[in-house]
Amino acid sequence: MSCKINQAEAKKMMDNDPNIAIVDVRDEDELAEGYIYNSVLIPLDEIRAKAEEILKDKDMPVLVYCRSGRRSAIACRLLDNMGYKNVFDFGGIIDWPFEKVF
Repeated sequence: MSCKINQAEAKKMMDNDPNIAIVDVRDEDELAEGYIYNSVLIPLDEIRAKAEEILKDKDMPVLVYCRSGRRSAIACRLLDNMGYKNVFDFGGIIDWPFEKVF
C-alpha cells in the first residue's frame, strides 16, 4: 500500500537505504529543471509498461516524485495495483529543499 510522506522523510530514507528505488514520473524534457540523484525516470504514461522491467523487487521501498505531486500520486496508485508493497509518494520536485542534479 502506498502512502504520502513528506520530503524530509523521503530524504532520510534515501540517506539510510542505498537499495531504495527513487522514481521520477515526469516527462524526459522536464529533467532540465533538475532531478534527484540516483533517481530513475519512468514517465507516468509508461509506468504500466516499464515498472516491472525496471523495479523487479515488488517488496523493495519505492519513492515516487514528479513536478508538483499530482502525477506521483497517480503513479503510486498504479504501482499499488501492480502489487508493489512499499510505495511512498513524496510529491513534487518544485518543493524539494535538498540537492538536485542539473
